[in-house]
This record gives sequence, C-alpha cells and structure tokens, in this order.
Amino acid sequence: MKQFPEGFLWGGATAANQYEGGWKEGGKGVSCSDVQLFTDPKSMKDLLNTHGLCDISDEMIEKALSTDDEVYYPKRHGIDFYHHYKEDIKLFAEMGFKCFRLSISWPRIYPQGDELEPNEEGLEYYDHVFDECLKYGIEPIVTLSHFEMPLYLAKKYGGWRNRQLITFFERYAITCFKRYSKKVKYWMTFNEINNLIDTDNPFNAWTGAGVLYEDNENIEQTMYQISHYQFVASARAVQRAKEINASMQVGCMLHFGPIYPSSCNPQDILAGIKAMDKRYFFSDVHVRGYYPTYTLKKWERSNIQLDITDEDLKDLKRGTVDYIGFSYYKSTIAEYDKIHDFIEVQNPLLKKSDWGWAIDPTGLRIILNEVYERYQKPMFIVENGFGAYDKLENGIINDDYRIDYLRNHISEMKKAIAAKRITIVGGNENWVKKLRQEFPNWKFVSASVSSTVDNMSILKAERVILFTDTLGHSNYYKFMQTIQSHHIPFSFLHGVNIERNIVQIYDDIFEKR
Repeated sequence: MKQFPEGFLWGGATAANQYEGGWKEGGKGVSCSDVQLFTDPKSMKDLLNTHGLCDISDEMIEKALSTDDEVYYPKRHGIDFYHHYKEDIKLFAEMGFKCFRLSISWPRIYPQGDELEPNEEGLEYYDHVFDECLKYGIEPIVTLSHFEMPLYLAKKYGGWRNRQLITFFERYAITCFKRYSKKVKYWMTFNEINNLIDTDNPFNAWTGAGVLYEDNENIEQTMYQISHYQFVASARAVQRAKEINASMQVGCMLHFGPIYPSSCNPQDILAGIKAMDKRYFFSDVHVRGYYPTYTLKKWERSNIQLDITDEDLKDLKRGTVDYIGFSYYKSTIAEYDKIHDFIEVQNPLLKKSDWGWAIDPTGLRIILNEVYERYQKPMFIVENGFGAYDKLENGIINDDYRIDYLRNHISEMKKAIAAKRITIVGGNENWVKKLRQEFPNWKFVSASVSSTVDNMSILKAERVILFTDTLGHSNYYKFMQTIQSHHIPFSFLHGVNIERNIVQIYDDIFEKR
C-alpha cells in the first residue's frame, strides 16, 4: 500500500463479549453480556427490531443466571477464542495483520468489579494473548470496556448510575496498564460511548453502562449522569497511564457516521447540525476536556441537574485523549420535525445491506475530514465491515460484495489522507525535496513569510510548517497573528537536522502510530 504512510496499521477487530468464550473458566465473573438472551428472528423485520433481540429485565437476568445454556446465550461461548487464541492469531499473521484490536474482559480481571485485588489467572491469560501477538509482529490495540462489564456491578450498584464505578474502573485500568505496559502501546477506554445518547434502545444503556432504566425515571438526565461518570473514569485512566508509562497512547472510541440534511431547506440543514451535535458531544468532552456550550445550554433549558464536582472538571481537563478511535458502518439523513426537533431517516439515494444499513464509502471520507478538522487529533478506524446473509456454496462463501465494500471504503480513506495540503514557510529546497520524498501523497507548498503574509492562499493550508530562519523577518509577528486568528495548526521546527524533524512531523502532523 504505497499510498499510505509508513507504519500505517492494518488489522482487524474483535470484542471479548462476542468472541472470547470461556465464560466460567479461569476465575472469570459473569458479565452483562453473558445474560443477554438471543431470540431467533422469524423475519428480517424481527432481526432489525433491536428491542426484540436485546431487551433485558431483572426477571430475564435471574432466569439467565439459573442456566449454563450457551445456545440461547451465545456470548458465553463466542467463537471460543479463549481456547484457540494461538491458532487464531497465527491466522491473523498469515493475513498480514499489523495490529489486532481486542478487548480485555473486565470480569476476567475483577470478577465482581469491586475487589481490591485482581484475578491472577485472568491477567496471565492476556499475557499469553499479547505475547502471541507480539511473536508475529502484531500490535495489540486494547479496549478496556467493550460491552462486558461485571454483572455484579450492575446488580449491586446500579451500573454506571453510581459514582463508585469511577473508582472501580480506575483500579481496573491501573492494573492493566501496570501489567501490560511493555506489551501494549495503544489503549481505548469505553467502546462506542456515544451510543448512550440513543435512549430509545435499551441495548445501549445495558451493554455500555449496566443500567436498566426505570419507569417514570428522567431517562435523559440519567443518561447524561452515566456519561459524565464514564468521562471522568476515562480521564483518570488517561492520567494514570501517563504516570505509569508516558509513551502509552490512550484514546476514546465512538460510533461515527455523517448525518446529512434531507434537503437544502435551512430547517433541514439545522436538523443535520443538531443531529451531529448529539454524537460530537462525547468526542468534544473526551478531546477538549470540557462540556460544550450547546450541551450546557440544553441542560439549562431542560433543568437537568447532574452530580459534577470541581475535581471532576479538573480531571476532564487533565485527562484528554491522545487519539480518536471510531467505528464506521453507515450514514443517515436528518429532517426537521416540529415535535422532536429532528428525526433520522434512511437515505433513499444509497443502497443498503441486508441489515438495512446504508452503504456509503464517501461518508467515511467525510467523517475523516470533518473530525480531523474539528480536533486535529490522530484518527483510528477500529471497526468497519459488512453484514450479509452469506451462502455456503461447495464449501466456499463467494462474498465479492464484501470485497467491493472494503475496497471502496479503503479507497475513500486513501483520498482523505492524500487531500492534506501543507504549507512550508522557511527552510530550503532540500527540505521541500525531502518532505516530498517522505510524504508523496501530501501537497507541499513552499513559501516565505513575506510572500504569504498578505496572500489569502495561506488560509487554504491545513497546516503550516514554520522554520526558525523566519524568526528575524519583519513580517514574522504579523504572519503568526494571521495563522493563529484563523486557527491554522502549525509546527515550529529547526531546519538543521532533517531526519530528526521528519520524525517530529510524523508524530505531530500525520498521525503515525
């Protein structure tokens, strides 16, 4: 893949709640996913009715705990990675994986979740998994909480509606960071945390937070309180990781997909903006370290009162993430609605998968561009794929449709990377030549302070590389005011050591991980 930066991480992703199995082995406790009953869908309509497949209640939990069945509770067995990790990881290596995203099962490390000491057998298991990855040169990308929190925390504490879970999660994170600091560089805290915003679907609160909403409860307020506690827990985890090993990178993980306005009617345009704000709320807090104004105003209008301390706000500021991990599967459109402000609907111009999800490769490029411009943080696509009714024919699944899906999405990702426009200010022709050799897919424009200070073309730059030989120029301060007032990211480099600065550019600009 010559079109991608050196060190680009190609791989695949799994989640312990879906693939690991061994639900009662190695000292593991029961997770929230272990009690989810699967109902065989009678039709496609039933399959798409997530409520029917993922509904949960106290009665259903007690019934689940009374049986060891693994057929109607399929997450208990998964694909039995617990017993087959060596052969599976070998297959990943044969496929050319450079990274493998997986999650640690929280109840395998802390069976109940509130213990003071971890389960050593669980820790040893992940030692073996990570060692096997590293043996093949595969970088582990690890999520700490991916829909498999300890059931005990949900039953005794009410899940993430309880502030005490911040302490329990922080203890769990510290244990993992210390144990695997020399084996795992890249971490994520909560999987698809912004799914919580969809309060109509009980699946999200249960799997993501161990919460069952109650009758007559202010569900919106509870959702924001849950989210706040997870934000604080994530921020504390980031801080502890840096204290243990400053080179570890800790990211957030969100579900992203563009929500287009349904028309050019200004009301629909505004509906699209408001719909995206609901998703960006979570990344705004994770990346910027404070609550956005549009959310604070909403809380004020809705009289939402949350348990937020001054120390919490300090933690959010101190514990911003290093990168943005996200899943991308589909896009939708938003149209104005008098009652609900806006509603999300399907895009009639796009084909759909068997699950009814819009197939939109261009939407991936749009999200990459918009999210990067919003935050200027490294981005990591950690989930993308295509669900279909695959047919086995002569022992083979001919899934050209899946190959096309992945090819088209990768193509759009490549376009997003290649679209970078970097303006170099200062330096010399050797520098420009070297940069073009190192980064052939980026557009480099050589300029000087005097030629760009009154030239509007500088405002088209996505980043400015500024060299020390510009310091003495009479237009230097005016130039700096121009790029800063327009919020153009810049790197200030010393032009003597080319090789050293190439490394800095990779780290600072091009999201090399």
